[in-house]
Order: sequence, then structure tokens, then C-alpha cells
Amino acid sequence: MSGKRVGITDVASAAGVSITTVSHALSGQGKVSDRTRQRVVDVAAELGYAPNRLASGLRSKRTGVIGLVSDEVATTPFAGRIVLGAQEAASDRGWLIVVVNSGNDRLIEQRQIDTLLAQQVDAIVYATMYHRPSTVPAALRSIPTVLVNTRDEGFDTCWVVPDSFNIGKDATSHLIDHGHERIAHLTIEQPGLGRDGRVAGYRAAMEEHGLAPIIVSTTEGATAVGGREAAEQLFDRHPDVTAVFCFNDQMAMGLYQTAAKHGVQVPDDLSVVGVDNLELVAGALLPGLTTIALPHYEMGRWAIDQVERVLEHEDPPPVVHERYRCELVERDSVARLRR
Repeated sequence: MSGKRVGITDVASAAGVSITTVSHALSGQGKVSDRTRQRVVDVAAELGYAPNRLASGLRSKRTGVIGLVSDEVATTPFAGRIVLGAQEAASDRGWLIVVVNSGNDRLIEQRQIDTLLAQQVDAIVYATMYHRPSTVPAALRSIPTVLVNTRDEGFDTCWVVPDSFNIGKDATSHLIDHGHERIAHLTIEQPGLGRDGRVAGYRAAMEEHGLAPIIVSTTEGATAVGGREAAEQLFDRHPDVTAVFCFNDQMAMGLYQTAAKHGVQVPDDLSVVGVDNLELVAGALLPGLTTIALPHYEMGRWAIDQVERVLEHEDPPPVVHERYRCELVERDSVARLRR
């Protein structure tokens, strides 16, 4: 091997096209037929060609690199799909995503942001593991920034969050549609955008049908332990409940465990709906858990769409706010009420 770096001229020669065509084919820009684009991509891969981002950045005044700053998104099995969605959307555009994870340490987060800005990233996607408000670091006001799973009332920028109200309403309505009237909601004690939205949606669905809300909270957090603790309260205070909407899948798992201890069978005696569609839980429980899937992947892609929209306009385009309606994933934990 000569060790010589493969250049765009080599790719153009091997593919039998012009340098401009190679540039357009690999960047996704310009008018290039799908057949030609694929041939150029295949030749570039065969030759081991990697575009010189520094050179192209000097020409376009962009680096083609987007920073994704998160608290714990990159280390969680479900919210990590935000990263996947952003990466795939960026790859479609020939961009690179650099992911940093602060572990909720503000000093680490600030150092990470300073480093990304020093590398002249084109934009920042700022994401949180769960739906909550944020105080976005002041340094991000100097660069195009899109928020995912969070919002900052003091920062007028694009953000996307799950529609927590309709999560609660859709989950509860699904149980009502199956004939249930004594429906409880197991939730967490700590207020928050996700928790409060789901409670409000649950209440709205119950009140629309003239049903009395039954809300049981736990101080143990949104975990299986919290689900078990709340379920013990539920079976003690409201033994006639026939269906439960849980704050998340992990709490639903705790409810399953407590129900088994009390000889209550899901779904024959008790129908259950969770939130998250956490495959390690919802898909593994017996019976499989009907749940509301959070749109993490879709929110990640949406963020990159907004980054592109901002970067393509010399003047700042209108700020966009999006609340994603979430999908009900039906498994076997809900049965029609037997009178």
C-alpha cells in the first residue's frame, strides 16, 4: 500500500463522473440520479474515501458536525432512541453527530459544550432523558439549538416533547373502551411535565365519561419498587378497581408483581396499561404489557429537520414547537370487562 490518501478526484475517475457529481452525490445536494448517486457511494466506499470536512467547511463555512448534548439519554435503553433518530437523520444529510453525556453534572455539561463550540459545530441538539423543564446553558444562545424532550420558558428556540396530556387520555380511553369504569392511575409523587400531563389526561378521560378518578401516588419513584408500593395502597383502599393506567412500564411491572402476590390475574381480574414501550419490560412481562410508546426516535429525527431548516435560512426562521402524539402498542394486558 502506498499510504496515499484517496481524494475526490480518485473517486470521480473510478466512477466515470465529474468531481462536481461526486460532491453532489455524497452531500445529498444537487441534481444527481439515484443510479449515479449509488454508483458514486459504492465506489467511494470501495476506495475508502472520506470527505475532507475541514476543506469543505472552509468553503461552506460549516463543519457538517452537530453536537448532541444530553443528561443521560445516551445511557438509557429507551431514550437512547433520540440519539438513533438524530444520527440517522444527520447521516441522510452527510452530517456527523457528536454525542456527549453529562450524567446530570452541570460542570461536566459546561465543559462538554465549551469543547463542542471550540470545534465549531454547526448546531446543538439539547436532549433530556425524560420530559421535564430545563434551564439551558447560556452558551447555547449563541448557536442554533433545538431542544428535545424538554423546554426552557426563558429560551425562544425550537423544541419537541411528547404529548403527555394525550398519553394519559389515550391510555385511559383504551380501558374505558373495554368497558372499565373503576380505573385507577398509579403515578409518582414528584410533580413534573410528564407526570402532570398524564394525570390531567387521565382526569379528562374519566370526567368525560362521568367516572370518578382514583389516583394513587408513590414516593418511591417511577420504578418497580414504586409500582409495588402504589399497588399495595391500591389493593388495600380500592379492591373493586378493574383496570389501572400506570405512569410507566416499570411501575406496571411492580403492579404485576403485587397482583400476583394477592392472587389477582392480569388481564382476567385487572387490565393494565403502561407508558414507554420499554421492550425489556413491556415485551418480557407475561402477559405482554399494553403501553404507550414514547416517540424518542421521531423526536431525534425532528430535531435534525429543524437544525437543517435553521441552517438553510440566513434570517432566523419562525420558532417551531411540537407536541408528538404517541402510539398505543397493544399486547395482552387489557381485557374486556366481564360483568
